[in-house]
Amino acid sequence: MSLKPQRPHSIDELFARASELAGQRFADLAAAAQLPIPNDLRRDKGWVGMLLEHYLGATAGSKPTQDFPELGIELKTLPVDANGKPLETTFVCVAPLTDLAGVNWQTSNVRNKLQCVLWLPIDGRREIPLADRVVGSAFIWQPNAAQESMLQRDWEEHMDRIALGEVEHITARQGVALQIRPKAADGSALTDAIGPDGSIIQVRPRGFYLKTSFTEQIIRQVFHAV
Repeated sequence: MSLKPQRPHSIDELFARASELAGQRFADLAAAAQLPIPNDLRRDKGWVGMLLEHYLGATAGSKPTQDFPELGIELKTLPVDANGKPLETTFVCVAPLTDLAGVNWQTSNVRNKLQCVLWLPIDGRREIPLADRVVGSAFIWQPNAAQESMLQRDWEEHMDRIALGEVEHITARQGVALQIRPKAADGSALTDAIGPDGSIIQVRPRGFYLKTSFTEQIIRQVFHAV
């Protein structure tokens, strides 16, 4: 793989790099980075993110810190269709299932990750070969008061249910902006969680995800879509 660009020193530098990616094909970006292109993303779901992180100088990956902690910015890719409509939910972070004493919204990892997000829309249409898909126009977003209130309300409701031992009863339908659902490659990965009687049980890890209705609202807000 080619030499990775240095980490950006400012938000302006990061945004300039992201903006330069607009309209570029995955095939050309991968060739320049000397990165092989998978046949599809079913077994390489993180490939697009890794490719774009290479150009932007991100290193956090799936760690609990922001992708650019020194700039206070998280990087998120957003697969969209031809009309700019999000095609899938957006992973935010892993949900804590034990040791919840003192956990609150203000210091939560969800709030930390979503304080300021550099969004990179990408062509997510499956009928287009991966190599021919392109990167869209980057934008930086911070939740407004109404959006943060919505996220906080969802987060608190989810965390209350986890604390009460109801994690197995939380479904992806719950939450207006933020959902919780299992996050694991298969059902064999298990982690500790609070059970109905307060004891520790084994469940599949859970993750927080932004619903597509919420990210569609963000796109409309930013690009003034009708």
